[in-house]
Amino acid sequence: MSTKALTRNGSTLPTVFEDFFKPWNEWFDGSSRMVNRLLTVPAVNITENKDEYKLSLAIPGMKRDDFRVDVDGNMLTISSEKEESKEEKENTYTRKEYNYTSFSRSFSLPDEVSKDNIQATYTDGVLTLLLPKKEEAKKTTTKSIHVK
Repeated sequence: MSTKALTRNGSTLPTVFEDFFKPWNEWFDGSSRMVNRLLTVPAVNITENKDEYKLSLAIPGMKRDDFRVDVDGNMLTISSEKEESKEEKENTYTRKEYNYTSFSRSFSLPDEVSKDNIQATYTDGVLTLLLPKKEEAKKTTTKSIHVK
């Protein structure tokens, strides 16, 4: 009678050990899953209307205090750094996990943005920045051109 290890997704590790070694398997499984997860930055949606620009970034799992929003000249920078550690102690083992997440996105602001009135809110995992336009930029002069 032969003994076979239970396999899942082509792995040769038994499932009992697979769960125990899961954090390390994600790093060394030969795929780029973990690397891609570490190198991701939040996507940004930018919309414009007559009065303002609106930037929306989907960043779930963070807190309002985790973000830093800076304006330096015409450069708007949104960044975050978050470090977490978790420890489980049982009778025969101790398991420690560390997680470090950071990103930084920078945008050149148009001259028409009123930098002193920028507002940022974080609700339901979405960071929203409202970049109001200066009053003179809101005034649009429509000129009619006669077609000959």
